[in-house]
Amino acid sequence: MTLGGVPPQTEAPRGAEIFASIPLFKGFGEDELKAIANSSKTATYKPGEAIVREGDAGLGAYVIVEGKASVKRKGKTVAHLKKGSFFGEMSLFDNQPRSADVVADEPTECLVLLRWNFWALVNKNKKMTQVLLQEMAQRLRATNESLSE
Repeated sequence: MTLGGVPPQTEAPRGAEIFASIPLFKGFGEDELKAIANSSKTATYKPGEAIVREGDAGLGAYVIVEGKASVKRKGKTVAHLKKGSFFGEMSLFDNQPRSADVVADEPTECLVLLRWNFWALVNKNKKMTQVLLQEMAQRLRATNESLSE
């Protein structure tokens, strides 16, 4: 049985180094990164299996630990993801549906950080909230600058 596109999960958190490589978490310290890693779950996907589906509820963010996947919008491939790729991070912040399909191209293992686990951590740690707000502000500024060029 799956939960919103997330297959049954096993307890296999990875080290903080995986999350340290993700821009959204770049300002977090080792303790915060370890907490995020310990709150994540491992999910595996077969070739051709949807990791997330366009239009479905976004329940969390994913990091590809092993394997490759394709991002598809309306059936057209728009990007390729590989080990270390991070996707779905906007679903940590809102309840909007997924904007694309992500489909495993080969056997693929992901770390999944579900929204409610993420916010349970953030709500306990004021520093995490500050770092996230700073990162989101930087992203917004960069978007504004690129739109004004």
